[in-house]
Amino acid sequence: MELVTTDGVFELDGGSWEVTNNIWIVGDDREVVVFDAAHDHRPIVDAVNGRRVRAIVLTHGHNDHINAAVPLRDAVDAPIHLHADDRMLWDVVWPGESPDVATEPGSTIAAGGHELRVVHTPGHSPGCCCFHDAAAGAVFSGDTLFCGGPGATGRSFSDEPTILRSIRDRLLVLPDQTVVHTGHGESTTIGAERDRVLARAAELGL
Repeated sequence: MELVTTDGVFELDGGSWEVTNNIWIVGDDREVVVFDAAHDHRPIVDAVNGRRVRAIVLTHGHNDHINAAVPLRDAVDAPIHLHADDRMLWDVVWPGESPDVATEPGSTIAAGGHELRVVHTPGHSPGCCCFHDAAAGAVFSGDTLFCGGPGATGRSFSDEPTILRSIRDRLLVLPDQTVVHTGHGESTTIGAERDRVLARAAELGL
């Protein structure tokens, strides 16, 4: 597993914020899956270094996670996967293009000995998905769960009770030692985030 970071601007609801994005590359020395395609495809291509890219997996459709997706697809000849519920966000960034594969909850994506199970976790956006690598004891959470708690809500297409239920019912069932590789910032574990999520859910009566 490798980490590439890129810097750029997240834009939504008329606001803009400078962000650093994590791009996770999972596989072996022959083939990989790339999680998210943020800001600039060139560092991702450099890190792939000629390996076959089995999939460009977008955890969700916010611009800072997809704005390098099409040039990356062109460069490495790999399909883009995105949950259909985030197509409206995709269309803002790429109105003349389409993802190649609609991410299906419960399905798996495999590369280089890793099998990644799709876990649909709406709330930060309707189509947010996490990807569980059981053998590696890891989950790739995009912007659903961070070191410090759930992803942001309060903007268009987001909902705090929904994200809390998603995390509680679909991520907190994983072992506490499961490493959470996030879309921004440091990695964490399921156990480290459990109490924060449950406490906020209890405050909202969920």
